[in-house]
Amino acid sequence: MPPKSASKAKREAKQAERRAKKAEKNGIDPATLVEDKTEEEIAKAQEAILNMKLQKDKDGLSDRVVTGVLDSIPTSRDIKMSSVSLLFHGKVLIQDSQVELNYGRRYGLLGANGCGKSTFLKAIAEREYPIPQNIDIYLLAEAAEPSEYSALEYVVKEAESELLRIEELVEKIITEEGPEAEALEDLYEKMDSMDPSTFESRAAIILIGLGFNKDTILKKTKDMSGGWRMRVALAKALFVKPTLLLLDDPTAHLDLEACVWLEEYLKRWDRTLVLISHSRDFLNGVCTNMIDMREQKLMAYGGNWDSYAKTREEQETNQMKQYAKQQEEIAHIKKFIASAGTYANLVKQAKSRQKILDKMEADGLIQPVVADKVFSFRFAEVERLPPPVLAFDDVSFSYDGNPEHNLYEHLDFGLDMDSRVALVGPNGVGKSTLLKMLTGELQPQQGRISRHTHVKLGVYSQHSQDLLDLNKSALEFIRDKYRHVSEDFQYWRGQIGRYGLTGENQTVKMGTLSEGQRSRVVFCLLALEQPNVILLDEPTNHASPALVDSLADAINAFNGAVCVVSHDFVLLDKVAKDIYVVDNKCVTRWNGTIAEYKKSLAEKVIL
Repeated sequence: MPPKSASKAKREAKQAERRAKKAEKNGIDPATLVEDKTEEEIAKAQEAILNMKLQKDKDGLSDRVVTGVLDSIPTSRDIKMSSVSLLFHGKVLIQDSQVELNYGRRYGLLGANGCGKSTFLKAIAEREYPIPQNIDIYLLAEAAEPSEYSALEYVVKEAESELLRIEELVEKIITEEGPEAEALEDLYEKMDSMDPSTFESRAAIILIGLGFNKDTILKKTKDMSGGWRMRVALAKALFVKPTLLLLDDPTAHLDLEACVWLEEYLKRWDRTLVLISHSRDFLNGVCTNMIDMREQKLMAYGGNWDSYAKTREEQETNQMKQYAKQQEEIAHIKKFIASAGTYANLVKQAKSRQKILDKMEADGLIQPVVADKVFSFRFAEVERLPPPVLAFDDVSFSYDGNPEHNLYEHLDFGLDMDSRVALVGPNGVGKSTLLKMLTGELQPQQGRISRHTHVKLGVYSQHSQDLLDLNKSALEFIRDKYRHVSEDFQYWRGQIGRYGLTGENQTVKMGTLSEGQRSRVVFCLLALEQPNVILLDEPTNHASPALVDSLADAINAFNGAVCVVSHDFVLLDKVAKDIYVVDNKCVTRWNGTIAEYKKSLAEKVIL
């Protein structure tokens, strides 16, 4: 075969690079692409993944099937529905439930990863349930689109659009229903609260609270990462103040300071809020009510997370007592019926007892409590390495090499095999940069980073899920990646199951799994690498409280080093032996608990 011309080879290389970038952007592992895939095939794969993310079928129609009957008055700001159900891909997620969302209350939506919380919020946002049109809804699900507008301009522009929408709606209602229409009162109230002369100053307060500074607030959204554009979208939602605000893990892209600010802000939210969050600490601070998605039902509880946990425990204790008592009674009745035989004086009593038993079954027997799935995983036992395992000596670093732009100066820092280090501090000061220097991905301009020759690093980052091929199942993906270990699917079923991903969730395309479920696949991959130093960058994003507990147990049982960046106060409280604050171009030990650090941040909050 004749050699390819230089220009042709260059052209093909560029095409391959474009395909890889497209694939990575849409969640396809570029390593899974083969050279003979056409642009059309790649486009179809990308479209399939996008539809999975949007929960649509190949024809662009919703994969959700819902039912619900509106019981509240259509003009009310409260929402009450009965006969609520939800099916997704034919799987029943909710059946025959009640939903009550009262204006001014803040609801935490709970449930295991994959139970359908995000799907439920999407169905509400798309008005697939009979929610009155006078209730405006905003779901925080997508980042602000790339544009020529700065963060500040984007939020102000959206607020101006919302004000125009309300003014047009008012005119329409006056024309159709007259100036005394009941729906106008709420709209006038909202218009009064949106004073255009204060748009810019109020938008700036929210953006700064979410981590923007005087420079980044003026940055165009097209030049921002997805995480920062999510913050812009969150700022827009908070500023516009919809009647019903739906937030799906809003802290996923925030640092600790921004999380504390958002918690303080939402405590004062005076409209209806439904919030999905993995952080019990955040739910405790924000929520007035809880809705638990469990056993295909929506169960309502008053109070925050702690109140919910206490009430649920008491209910389940009483339920098990009643169940045991009823089972004992049933066993006694059955024993009597069996022993009655053909004795004439006992047959009548036996028939009477059978009627009691039949009535109990017809009324519905008390069921035993179905406990939440508890699972535990462990990182492999590793060889102990003598110190220093990883050490920074007088390190200075900047991305452009200019000392004036240094993120770090004269930094001394290190890890040994007993390290349980938490890095905290505002976004943009260099926490993720420090992790990249630990891995060797970045090199300092000054100073020295020494590594033990036997160091084996395991890294979990916010972008780890991007390496999953969403068109494959978890079982296929991991088996294909580790064929050299085993090709037996049953073996890999057991390995993945240890991380709480079981049954059909192992065999469906990962694009149909929740982000929390996909994070379990990533943890499985991390453990299979058998690292002796583990670096975790926001490992609890989209994780259920059960997964956070399992991760904490795994870290505490691990005999290697761990360095974690996280906004989850519960995780940090459980695992961090040493807390380091990253700020002012250095890393400083915090002499106190993580709770004390949170309190210090809350005292600085400006609303």
